[in-house]
Amino acid sequence: KFDAMSREKPLSGVISALNQVCLMIKGSARPVIAKKLRNEFGVDLSLLMRLLPNVSVLLPELVSPAMRVEVGEAMNARSVCFTLLRFVRVVSSPRHPIMLFLDDMQWADSTALDVIHTILSDTMGSSCMFFVGTYRDNEVQIDHDLFDLIERLEISNVRTTKVYLAGLDQEALNTMISDAVVSVSTSDILFQKTKGNPFFVLEFMQSLKSRGLLQYNIHQKRWVWNEDIIRAEDITDNVLHLLSSKMNGLLSYAAEDITDNVLHLLSSKMNGLSGDVQTLLKVMACFGSSTNESVIGYLSESVEYAGVRNGLEGALSDGFIVNDEEGSLQFVHDKVREAAYNLIPDSDKKQLHYNLGKVLHSICERDDSDDTIFLIASQINRGKDQILRDEELSIAFTKLNMKAGEKALDGCDHKTAYSYLGAALSLLPEDHWRSHYDLSLRLSFLMAGAAKSCCQYDEAEQILRGISGRTRCFEDKLPSYFLLSQIFQAQGKVVDAYNTCSFVLLQLGETIPDSVTPEAAKTMVEDTLKMYEEVYDDDWLERKMEDETMRTVVKFYGAITFLAFLSRSRYTAICFICKAVQLSLQNGACVYTPLSLLQLMGFAMEDKHAANLYHIAKNALSLLERFDVGGDQISGVFMNFYGRIAWHHEPFQVCGDNLRRGFESGLSSGSNLGFHCAFHVIKTAIISGEKLDSLLKEIDYYLHLLKTYKSELMKNALLISRETVSALIDKGEATSIEAKVFNNSSQEPVFFHQAYRAFWSGYTVRCHHYFEKCSQLSGQYVQFNPFVLKFYHGLNSLDVLKKKKSHTTRYKEVVRDAISAMKDAAANSEWNFMNKLRLLEAEQQHLTRHHWRAIDLYDASIQSAKKSGFIHEQGLACEKAGLYFKNKDSNNEKALEYFKQALECYEEWGSKMKVDFIKKKMDGLNMYVV
Repeated sequence: KFDAMSREKPLSGVISALNQVCLMIKGSARPVIAKKLRNEFGVDLSLLMRLLPNVSVLLPELVSPAMRVEVGEAMNARSVCFTLLRFVRVVSSPRHPIMLFLDDMQWADSTALDVIHTILSDTMGSSCMFFVGTYRDNEVQIDHDLFDLIERLEISNVRTTKVYLAGLDQEALNTMISDAVVSVSTSDILFQKTKGNPFFVLEFMQSLKSRGLLQYNIHQKRWVWNEDIIRAEDITDNVLHLLSSKMNGLLSYAAEDITDNVLHLLSSKMNGLSGDVQTLLKVMACFGSSTNESVIGYLSESVEYAGVRNGLEGALSDGFIVNDEEGSLQFVHDKVREAAYNLIPDSDKKQLHYNLGKVLHSICERDDSDDTIFLIASQINRGKDQILRDEELSIAFTKLNMKAGEKALDGCDHKTAYSYLGAALSLLPEDHWRSHYDLSLRLSFLMAGAAKSCCQYDEAEQILRGISGRTRCFEDKLPSYFLLSQIFQAQGKVVDAYNTCSFVLLQLGETIPDSVTPEAAKTMVEDTLKMYEEVYDDDWLERKMEDETMRTVVKFYGAITFLAFLSRSRYTAICFICKAVQLSLQNGACVYTPLSLLQLMGFAMEDKHAANLYHIAKNALSLLERFDVGGDQISGVFMNFYGRIAWHHEPFQVCGDNLRRGFESGLSSGSNLGFHCAFHVIKTAIISGEKLDSLLKEIDYYLHLLKTYKSELMKNALLISRETVSALIDKGEATSIEAKVFNNSSQEPVFFHQAYRAFWSGYTVRCHHYFEKCSQLSGQYVQFNPFVLKFYHGLNSLDVLKKKKSHTTRYKEVVRDAISAMKDAAANSEWNFMNKLRLLEAEQQHLTRHHWRAIDLYDASIQSAKKSGFIHEQGLACEKAGLYFKNKDSNNEKALEYFKQALECYEEWGSKMKVDFIKKKMDGLNMYVV
């Protein structure tokens, strides 16, 4: 339920509801859901627990995160949405869907509505949630965020039903009332008086009964009424008049002159209540639609509000409030709360809020519970004018608001944090940087972080520049500079981000080269690897980097590496990676060491395929648990290990699954590297032969998220991949979408995809052209698996050699290089490369007319591909074997056998293009076989 008095906590309603789901999972379902949560979230469980503390009920072994989240590395609003979506995917299913009901959505803002949209528009279709939201259409304007949600759901093709709740029609009301009191005439009167409002009907009938106008006659065994007096009743259309009559206690049998202003009437009649009841209702109205009973208990300890406990019983018995099972007191209707709030003169409202907050603060000063601190801060902030008159109290309440903001940040509620931290800043005296330096520094930095998480980049930058101009030493500026670089990066200002990090590193005594040559980068990699061999042992693994300044240097090197890759050159990036690793080797490991080591191994493996580099990378992974590396770095770690290193030894499918985990960790933690993982997911899925229709759906899912996040990161690469998958399905005829025109057409992704499409389409010359382009770039910008490039390049060259009799030297070189590379690769991973090696060898034997050896190799390639789950390459080997038998002595029956196998594989893969190609080959052969 959303609350008009709690708008500074916009996510509280949604979070509270989903947090409650954890407690609803019981019995045999609990261990099943717990296992699914572990598998889905892994290292991200701490992120989930920050949002939904009740997850600990499902996973009691999970320790609540004790460390405060570092500002700038916290989740943002989008990452909160994605994390909650992942949770709903796990806990909901077609057999056990979730129904989420949110009431009073007229008081909801865009933050909560974004969560609803994210879950309901899940294009992967794995969440099962039925959502019901209610709002009063007379209390929302046309520009309310609620209407934007409805429009976005329709655009996202989410099926929605709009129900306009009106009163019962006269016939339905007649049926209901006649069954109860056996009188049609009474129900006619009720319809005239209530217009069919069900709640109003009930209250009106209870009112008639309480005034003796409707009585049960025991002798006649039926209800009797005074129809004339009832008809004379002048009843407003609003049910609150009846409730006000109950509150008032001044019931009259005569016709009443009821004003149209129901709230005024209700408030005026509340004045007839006892002082304690009135005080209780006023106090509760200040807190919102519900109040924890413990808060009433705290207030009753004060002299000023000692009578609220006495008023509680009267308010409950009179039916103004109810007590739920969780110890909360709730108004029976929001209009009752509104009427109670109107009992307070407008001139006194701010003062009352302030007094309530001040009293609770003095009593609950040691109570750190979220609800209490937020409640107290909210009350005090409504009386800001009173606070500023007393500087001592002003500082105390500044710290209170800062504490509330920090708690909100820890719970990933950035908009709430932004509200409380902004209030804290406004309470500081004009000379606060001089009189309260530490408080001003911490508070300003927190506010900048909250503004960044709420995408208020200009405000965040302004605050950080203000910090930079007022700090007393350079060390105090460092956190602000790092956050500033993140803000620049989030805005796409890569050069500004790079220059910020470069400036800091220079101030810390580091050297930043203007440029780095390939030879210099190669030398640095070799020197760093040599240093690792000399330093690495168990003692180094246990040694921590104690120097705070050194950790800061490594942290900034980690940030500038990615920026250098985007704005400078890959060799400059390699230089920074080597420096970060060398500092870790010299001074001990820190939380940023694993990523730097993995980045180094990724680049080193481009020049030397050595098994010991893989072991170094595995050692880097072992540091993750030791330093409790967060989700913001996990995506970078997984991208580098599973996207660039692990495939040398581990199955492509395992790499793809872990890259998906890296993507989800990135989006859950707010890391920009999440979408880089998405690119590697699709790249790996394409070369491992995942089903094309599922792959197309996954790409569209990533593109949908990019659009939702208003990000261009990796969009071009994903669009190119989509065109490739579309071409493989049906040459793009039915599945292609309009792709962006790429300005930089010399990039490797474009060349690889052009070559890959050409290969599967049978365009050998075009394929060779683009693979040659890839080969020329391989030393500069490698994004794709070089062994896969060489495999398809070599296979295409063999196709060319079968047709050409001259100018074949280059093609033969490509084949020799491909076979040599596959032998090296298969020595480390038979799973990934043995089928490729055997197919290259089979085609080579075919070319040199060693027929029986070729047959054995084709079969070996088919079996190896089948074992590894590479359905596309299993089909390819069957196709090549079929063509071999078709061309060799016209053995059509054997060729047809292999073509049938190829057809099955391509159908399973989902390539209509290849299915049509094989069918044409089979149609020609069937005639000869018959």
